[in-house]
Amino acid sequence: MQKEDLRIVYMGTPDFAVESLRQLVEGGYNVVGVITMPDKPMGRHGSVLQPSPVKQYAVEKGLQVLQPVNLKDEAFVEELRSLKADLQIVVAFRMLPEVVWNMPPMGTFNLHASLLPQYRGAAPINWAIINGDTETGITTFFLQHEIDTGEVIQQVRVPIADEDNVEVVHDKLMNLGGRLVTETVDAILAGEVKPVPQEELMKLSQEELRPAPKIFKDTCRIDWTKGVKGVYDFVRGLSPYPAAWTELVGADGSSQVLKIFQTEKNFFSHGEKIGTVSTDGKTYLRVALADGYLNILSLQLAGKKRMPVADFLRGFKMTEGLRVE
Repeated sequence: MQKEDLRIVYMGTPDFAVESLRQLVEGGYNVVGVITMPDKPMGRHGSVLQPSPVKQYAVEKGLQVLQPVNLKDEAFVEELRSLKADLQIVVAFRMLPEVVWNMPPMGTFNLHASLLPQYRGAAPINWAIINGDTETGITTFFLQHEIDTGEVIQQVRVPIADEDNVEVVHDKLMNLGGRLVTETVDAILAGEVKPVPQEELMKLSQEELRPAPKIFKDTCRIDWTKGVKGVYDFVRGLSPYPAAWTELVGADGSSQVLKIFQTEKNFFSHGEKIGTVSTDGKTYLRVALADGYLNILSLQLAGKKRMPVADFLRGFKMTEGLRVE
């Protein structure tokens, strides 16, 4: 079978998933349908419906789009079956029921933004950076019952630089992921795929498995006891979205929420209490930690826009006794 004859159904929602779909379409692969999330209500009253980035691209290219609310709905399953897909590809979508992932004769494979079996879950890029990893990657694997546990098809390793944040690593993996998706399709077509059970990879690495659970607001609160490197990695692992945050507390007990996007490490011996904030009022704002200071370079007060620290200091009245909690 040639790639032009292979009937592909593609499933995805966010920007990360657009690049793989784009490379399939521009590569001449036969995408017969696109499955994505229903349009999201936006605006004050939810009166404006916002299509997903994948839907926007699919509509622009004239592809058939399905947007089921319930993936087990009989009408959707029949409509999906009518597309007669040979292969299904999933990139940043949602957990599929067996009736869906087991439908095509060549199976369903997923692109995951980690080196499985590490970082199974919803936020693999964030957690790899938060944990201070110097390497991550992308994996294609066949779906099976338990989420992110299927047999691995191919992997690509990607270094994480010390200054990389989520946005930088996301874009690296997104672009490489598009290429890996088409390479995986080609390998399946050529009969060259020899999937490896993740249990075998676990035996080879001997590394403790680290999860990548969904990130909530409380997850993003900074724990200033983690030390300079720990907080530095935490901030870049959540930057620019959803962003690490803390409370800036005055000597009088008043507080306001502060989002922090970029910091700089400064290992230094001092006698200040953890969380003490100091500044010259013009160029720097730093927080004392157990093993040094963390210089804040980019931040945002609630209700304000993100700004460099110098702009923040020009408009913010600094007082004695400030601390973060």
